Amino acid sequence: QVQLVESGGGVVQPGGSLRLSCAASGFTFGSDTLSWYRQPPGKERELVASIGGGTNYADSVKGRFTISRDNAKNTVYLEMNSLKYEDTAMYSCHARHFVAGWEYNYWGQGTQVTVSS
Repeated sequence: QVQLVESGGGVVQPGGSLRLSCAASGFTFGSDTLSWYRQPPGKERELVASIGGGTNYADSVKGRFTISRDNAKNTVYLEMNSLKYEDTAMYSCHARHFVAGWEYNYWGQGTQVTVSS
């Protein structure tokens, strides 16, 4: 059974840090493109960061967030520093997985990040 399970969310004060993890089971990352998305309250989901051949970041998180992957652990991470109120959102990981030329898109259930004083 294919699963992506996020962890590491929580409540943090402005300026604080969190590290999100997303562990995959039922498939291996290989050269998949892995991404973190977030959906703030009342807003649409947006791409935060992705890692494939290189890394890409939303302008709003550049210099503060770092995406990384450990293929041996089948896990992707999102290190978040200097957190702001506007980073409050449900964060979900996504894997764009290819098998024999077929594309599969897998999503996790999400982990809540709340920035609050």
